[in-house]
Amino acid sequence: MKQCFTCTNCDAQFSKWTGRCLECGKWGTVVEQEQIVEEPSRTQKKKTHAPATIVSISEMKINTVPRITTTLYECDRVFGGGIVSGSLTLLGGEPGIGKSTLALQIATQVKNCIYFSAEESGEQILLRAKRLKTNSTTLALCSESDVDTICATLEKKKPSLAIIDSIQTIYTDDISGEPGNMNQIRACTVKLLDVAKKNKISIIIIGHVTKEGTVAGPRTLEHLVDTVLYLEGERHHSYRILRTVKNRFGTTDEVGIFEMTETGLHDVKNASGALLEERTKNVSGSVITCLMEGTRPLLIEIQALVNKTSFGYPVRKASGFDLNRLHVLVAVLEKRSKLNLGQYDIHINVVGGMTANEPAADLAVCLAIASSFKDKPVGQDLVVFGEVGLGGEIRSVPYTKKRLKEAEHLGMKRAILSASKIPKNTTLKTITVSEIQSLIAKT
Repeated sequence: MKQCFTCTNCDAQFSKWTGRCLECGKWGTVVEQEQIVEEPSRTQKKKTHAPATIVSISEMKINTVPRITTTLYECDRVFGGGIVSGSLTLLGGEPGIGKSTLALQIATQVKNCIYFSAEESGEQILLRAKRLKTNSTTLALCSESDVDTICATLEKKKPSLAIIDSIQTIYTDDISGEPGNMNQIRACTVKLLDVAKKNKISIIIIGHVTKEGTVAGPRTLEHLVDTVLYLEGERHHSYRILRTVKNRFGTTDEVGIFEMTETGLHDVKNASGALLEERTKNVSGSVITCLMEGTRPLLIEIQALVNKTSFGYPVRKASGFDLNRLHVLVAVLEKRSKLNLGQYDIHINVVGGMTANEPAADLAVCLAIASSFKDKPVGQDLVVFGEVGLGGEIRSVPYTKKRLKEAEHLGMKRAILSASKIPKNTTLKTITVSEIQSLIAKT
């Protein structure tokens, strides 16, 4: 018998008591426990195992994987053509972003589905279903938080799809600790995975993103599940992006774009047109760029506002764009293009609540800043994309043909891009540039 101290949240062990766990950082979770140390017997024999069966890859056959499809085209696209039978999917996102709404919409589109909710009662789910104006008659609801009871129900009923809302609120008596800690989450997920594989039941588990940006713990579930989906977007904007992080049955390059309305999430098939339909005409500081969301090109508007600062230090703010990258681009404009921005506040906004993370937005941001600084509009029919280096050089970005094709579809007439990749077979008037200073001088 040996005395030790164990954290009830992450199960870390220490030789002495501490007020804060050194592994997970939680306060007041370290408690004293007795650890039983078993000495190995000298007479204990080693277990022998039979060798595994090895099959040549030339003898194996590819079987068609059955999938469950819904009427949500964008959702089926992200899954790779539908939900694979017997798969375990993690749907993550910030609280209030629309995870439960999307899960309920999926559940109402699938026959023989059970919706397990440990956070809400059946009456609350029914009220949400009425708000979404769903007409499903086969959806079954269950308010249960014991994962063993959930697994027993799944093995008896054998539905085609089960939704667990949410993983951090269910528990098992086999593991000590409160619901939501890492040990409980891992144990519950493993049990659900076993039931899904044995009974060919598709299961979707919902996990909230914490303040630190992790899903129900420090990404403890991503290596256990088959598919990991994140629902992203700004709560005060209507557009949501369903992004694939991991998918064992399809590509991770696809994204789904939805619009949040009073009746739930709806597919946005022409996202570029929706984001540009309210664009102000003939205003300085407004530039259109084309970003790649997975394999889908998306035209978005970059807005810049440059005005004289009222304080001793200029303000740099960005919404939907990396602030550190903005500081770098402003320094390049000051050094290479000789723009005196030291006494001006600069504000950058990506319209529609979207996020411009890829380097293709660099050139559009620089051109928007120069346009606002000189108070000269660049025109309504111009699309700009390219990466800007520290030397002021403009570098090419991938998927140039796809970006130009999307720009043509939305009625653009001109395109500014890197001189290293001159596109062919395009109706756009392409303006190729190699340095940022020559482009800013013409603006």
